Amino acid sequence: MPLSTVSNSSIALPAPDSLDQELWDVIVIGSGLGGLVTATQLAAKGARVLVLERYLIPGGSGGSFRRQGYTFDVGASMIFGFGSQGHTNLLTRALADVGEHCVTIPDPTQLEYHLPGGLNVVVDRDYQSFVNHLTALFPHEAEGIRAFYDTCWQVFRCLDAMPLLSLEDPSYLAKVFFRAPLACLGLARWLPVNVGDVARRHIKDPDLLKFIDMECFCWSVMPADLTPMINAGMVFSDRHAGGINYPQGGVGVIAEKLVAGLQRHGGVIRYRSRVIKVLLERGRVVGVRLANGQEIRAQKVVSNATRWDTFGGEGCSSTPLVAAEDTPAAEQTWRRRYKPSASFLSLHLGVRADVIPAGSHVHHLLLEDWAAMEAEQGTVFVSMPSLLDPSLAPAGHHIVHSFTPSAMDTWQGLSPQAYRSKKQADANRLIARLETLLPGLGAAITHQEVGTPRSHRRFLGRFAGSYGPIPALRLPGLLPMPFNRTGIEGLYCVGDSCFPGQGLNAVAFSGYACAHLLGADLGLNPWALPD
Repeated sequence: MPLSTVSNSSIALPAPDSLDQELWDVIVIGSGLGGLVTATQLAAKGARVLVLERYLIPGGSGGSFRRQGYTFDVGASMIFGFGSQGHTNLLTRALADVGEHCVTIPDPTQLEYHLPGGLNVVVDRDYQSFVNHLTALFPHEAEGIRAFYDTCWQVFRCLDAMPLLSLEDPSYLAKVFFRAPLACLGLARWLPVNVGDVARRHIKDPDLLKFIDMECFCWSVMPADLTPMINAGMVFSDRHAGGINYPQGGVGVIAEKLVAGLQRHGGVIRYRSRVIKVLLERGRVVGVRLANGQEIRAQKVVSNATRWDTFGGEGCSSTPLVAAEDTPAAEQTWRRRYKPSASFLSLHLGVRADVIPAGSHVHHLLLEDWAAMEAEQGTVFVSMPSLLDPSLAPAGHHIVHSFTPSAMDTWQGLSPQAYRSKKQADANRLIARLETLLPGLGAAITHQEVGTPRSHRRFLGRFAGSYGPIPALRLPGLLPMPFNRTGIEGLYCVGDSCFPGQGLNAVAFSGYACAHLLGADLGLNPWALPD
């Protein structure tokens, strides 16, 4: 992704020599949202925390960058977790825990689907309006529609009834079961279940089942048969409960405010600090080594990198943080169960405002052929966040951010000229498809940035530029997904390679869980559960 600037206040650090001489309680590798939530939660508990970020800005795929008066979101602009009630509003809670707050703008819809056969579905913020709309399209499935989505609400209510912390801490499990026994039993019931099993129990219409597949694919990049029911319960209900809320100033504001909260509580973040190795002595973690050769010591280390970038072995990064000979056997099992999803071809466009039809929704999904849903550059995602926050674009202009799945293999082995030519050709083809939603788009573009899987690998440090792990075979829901503790003493993982998976709210959950587990291991956790 393109470079951006960072304010001096975000990089006020001790001198490198003093970093070498100090022992940190916890080092967090990477400042994605999962890493930042882990770091801020630990700093708020009193731990001495250092975050090491390879790039110039925090947030990873949850960051923003600025170009020609535009503020572009690196990744998705459809943000869950900013509700005001319950326990699933994890972004609201993570910020508040360190004295921060994001001003957000409610989106009246989640998105509009533009699907084969003229199937157009608008997902309204109001649950009843959405169900009524879908029932009008499939009147013969009225009972099935209600039963399926009401089941998702059952899952959501279980999640929302309890503080979401570490399932690896026996003390937490005992306390949360005492507080909400029925919710705990409900979650245990749904943990091994996938969405497709539930959908087919209630729905028979093949086109409606394809729509449920797309409802899952738009955030999990998997069809319903491979998407865990726990995740679907969160997404399909929270879009109505807490709603989709856009942070004023861009998605990157979330990470910037978490960094401010980290620093307020004594934590430190260091940019342009690429960790190349996790240091081990007698089988336990003692610190990390940076690309410049500097070694920094810590009691505990948290990797916010993907598991393919963290651990060595077959099918992983050529430069893992942990060598293959030190990688626990459990990681080999994980690699057999999960594979990296495709990356994306992404377009960040600045356009004349008049090209966007009046009354347009912010988020759209486009697919012309059901057979292409999982294909190379098949499904197209579109976000126009400046419709909610005009400050993101110059006067008289808007942002159109579009992305479509694209595998790293299709971008490898190209000469520089062939790579540039493919970027432009693929971008032009994507723009032509977008003209079905935005007629005249090509002629209205005033600024254009094209990203490829190679861009995602380079700037975000993602293995193969991947969005995250997806099942390599049919798995029982979330049961096989690893938690935060690894097989190496003192090393933890956080982010989308851990329970519960991809998405900003999901990695925030992972961050809360990781910080709680570390807090237990370091003796920092309060006795009582949070409200």
